[in-house]
Amino acid sequence: MLGWDYRFGLAEIERERAWVEINPVAIAHNVRQIRRLLLPQTALMAIVKADAYGHGAPLVAQTALEAGASWLGVATIPEGIELRESGISAPILILGAVNTPEQVRAIARWQLQPTVCSPKQAFIFSEAMAELTEFAPLPVHLKLDTGMSRLGTDWQDAPAFAQLVRSLPHLKIVSIYSHLATADEPDPSVMRQQQHRFEQAIAAIRRVGIQPPQLHLANSAATLTDPALHYDMVRTGLALYGLSPAPHLQHVLDLRPALQVKARITQVKTIPAGRGVSYGYRFVTPRSLRMAVVGIGYADGVPRQLTNRMQVLIRGQRVKQIGTITMDQLMLDVSDLPNLTEGEVVTLLGWDGSERITADDWANTLNTISWEILCGFKHRLPRIAVSAPPPKSNSASVESKGDLYF
Repeated sequence: MLGWDYRFGLAEIERERAWVEINPVAIAHNVRQIRRLLLPQTALMAIVKADAYGHGAPLVAQTALEAGASWLGVATIPEGIELRESGISAPILILGAVNTPEQVRAIARWQLQPTVCSPKQAFIFSEAMAELTEFAPLPVHLKLDTGMSRLGTDWQDAPAFAQLVRSLPHLKIVSIYSHLATADEPDPSVMRQQQHRFEQAIAAIRRVGIQPPQLHLANSAATLTDPALHYDMVRTGLALYGLSPAPHLQHVLDLRPALQVKARITQVKTIPAGRGVSYGYRFVTPRSLRMAVVGIGYADGVPRQLTNRMQVLIRGQRVKQIGTITMDQLMLDVSDLPNLTEGEVVTLLGWDGSERITADDWANTLNTISWEILCGFKHRLPRIAVSAPPPKSNSASVESKGDLYF
């Protein structure tokens, strides 16, 4: 798996056409904020799958652990191996499904902890572990489907499922968990139904003589919503990176975004009135204007659908993007910025002075979610770790009310 080459210092930034800045100070701050909501005995699992939502898994994982997390969650075995190779020894849960003996052997050898979603998987795990007696028993986490309708055994079959896994000689149940489908919605009815099903399933498991050592249900939204959803551990993803999982939860904690996207101006020139700009002439200059070309495009993770619908920040001011966003470049109307020169820094996501543009802003414009925006920035953008404290979430925020996009 490709890991990020984290660089420190302005000298490295000076050589880049475009880059992503990751702020470990913000991540540590967000972990401490989340821990404020938890009882001391409630564990915090930092979800660092998808390369920590594009932030870089090893750096985020280590930062989160130092700030108060005690578990890590990933989606795949290679993601877990990457963390082990970086020197991380904390327990790592594989959230995705595993179905082959080869995968089981890799999990055991790298001391990862898998999710078991079905009796069929449980048998595969136990049979594979029979050949690896030096690693047995393997700690496993049972996944129940309480309404997500994705991975997991149906909650009504939970007692038989737990009894089966307990009976297998090479497996050890270390937790039982489920996942919420609508925790980020203002209407809590479905979430409460899932919670009730989870409680019923756990009660039924206990009635057959199995005492689950650890229970977890809450994602970021549920963590911010209700302590009754915290159980023995919470699994936080988006909140870790400084974004609220839902508008109605924005004021629960002081979360600070840990990621900024920046690029450099590569050319500035004057374009006469009536001139088409970029592919398809989706923008035609209404007047003579000064235009800047910026060295970043959709191959870097700037969605092409933002064409003529986004702004950037330069010198603390908002600047309109014009013309079709291309694979490697985009264009700006910089008529209101005198003496702008090649090499100046453009902030696409992040803050500049009192202005801020967030992943939520892009997501709202594109009718998607901020998770997708964060995960979209490609590997050809170097990640550069910075340590400057980010601004408070309520000090420089700008609501999307039509003034951010046009």
